[in-house]
Amino acid sequence: MTDFENETEGAAASGDAAQDVAAAQAAMAGAASHITIPRGCVVLAATPIGNTGDASLRLIALLEQADIVAAEDTRRLYDLAHRLGVHVPGRVVANHDHNERDKADSLLDEVEGGATVLLVSDAGMPTINDPGLAIVRRAIERGLPVTCAPGPSAVLDALALAGLPTDRFCYEGFVPRKASDRTQRLRSLRAERRTIVFYETPHRIAETMDALLEAFGPDRSMALCRELTKDYEQVRRGTVGQVRQSVIDDPPRGEIVLVIAGASAEEANAAAPEAVITVAQAARLAQERSEGEGVRIKDAIAEVIKEHPLPDGSLLNRKAVYQAALDAKSSERA
Repeated sequence: MTDFENETEGAAASGDAAQDVAAAQAAMAGAASHITIPRGCVVLAATPIGNTGDASLRLIALLEQADIVAAEDTRRLYDLAHRLGVHVPGRVVANHDHNERDKADSLLDEVEGGATVLLVSDAGMPTINDPGLAIVRRAIERGLPVTCAPGPSAVLDALALAGLPTDRFCYEGFVPRKASDRTQRLRSLRAERRTIVFYETPHRIAETMDALLEAFGPDRSMALCRELTKDYEQVRRGTVGQVRQSVIDDPPRGEIVLVIAGASAEEANAAAPEAVITVAQAARLAQERSEGEGVRIKDAIAEVIKEHPLPDGSLLNRKAVYQAALDAKSSERA
């Protein structure tokens, strides 16, 4: 077979594939047209997190029949509609973190008048680390109906694929960006018995893995899930130490979900904070350590504070403890 014949066959196959996609889209649109959507209601609809094939018939019906579509990014909404072969006849408005409070009542006035207002984010379910909460809360305050058209979820996908316990879990959103906030948050979760789920971005994953190692040690089981539902979906399973090394050796790209095993009974007991100490008690312990071990009082204070975190993972104020130590020293001299 000649090169030309190869190319011709490839083009024909490509044409057949395009026809198959068009036929599938037409079939879905036809099925969606028979789905009844609620009127005079706010509807939160989940959109695909990567794979367009995960779009539900209800989402398609809502896009085709909603009076107003409030989208996190209108360009992405139209791109999704194009990929689904869907025409969006309703009014499309931008609804994002910076304007949704101002838009809430005007959109809800439309709902009160009988309109269907569809809320969609760029990917996944609105309100889950995405806009929508302000409108939902205001709708509840005004006694207006709110419902969901469920669908793809990166949190649930990652939980299902991680191979860790799913009967109890906690979702912690994005890992805090600031190093001190990140350290405090992870420290507060050391005794957490439930499976823990975080979102993270590629450019911060190395720092986060270092923080996980410090907080949970190298042997806690976890999974790093990236590009869920997409062509390059990958799940890296192992211990914190192993996954951290994989991040060093092969930095992951794309959107990331981290799933971390909860603490064992022994780990939870070891991580549980002792009785909360006061600033004065910390100053006294630091003074005793400074005198007994011959270290500077500032170094002793730093050690004592680190050893006695507060229940929320935060630490006593170092300056306050230092001042208390100075005051105690002055009292002794007097």
